[in-house]
Amino acid sequence: MDRARATEGERADVLPGDELLPAEVVMDRGFDLDAPPESVWPWLVQLGKHRAGWYLPAAVERLVPPSRRALRHVEPRLLEHEVGDVIPDWGGADATFTLAAIDPPRTLLYTSRRGATDLTWCLRLTPIVGAGGTRVHLRLRLAPVRHRRLATTLGGLVDALTVAGLAAGLRERVGR
Repeated sequence: MDRARATEGERADVLPGDELLPAEVVMDRGFDLDAPPESVWPWLVQLGKHRAGWYLPAAVERLVPPSRRALRHVEPRLLEHEVGDVIPDWGGADATFTLAAIDPPRTLLYTSRRGATDLTWCLRLTPIVGAGGTRVHLRLRLAPVRHRRLATTLGGLVDALTVAGLAAGLRERVGR
């Protein structure tokens, strides 16, 4: 999970969506990929249930039913993504994300509501100068949160594991 840790600077940065929600819980994650933002971007645009899925490394995906495994290629029909698009999620029958902002190949911002909790999820890509790679910074903001300690500890653990899996799955895919 250390490979999906946000830097102190990333945690201090203001990201798109921060102004939309006076968050009570904020989770920042980050990881590096050995590909430029233009190569990483299509993989992030096509994320989502009934789209490309949620990327995991091959060793983990072997444990997932074939119908729920993520794509291992960029699918051109999934690259059309516009503000207002609603993307199903695995968090329940009615769980979705709505695309609130898009700035290719730099930023995707989603909003959602889970029960009584609103959330924003921002994915920002930054070139790694001199290395040809990409830094991916993800920020999840939640409010209102009834049980902050539980959201921070258990929710934080689930978020960290999810992003670590996403990072490992993306490393396999963009590194090919």
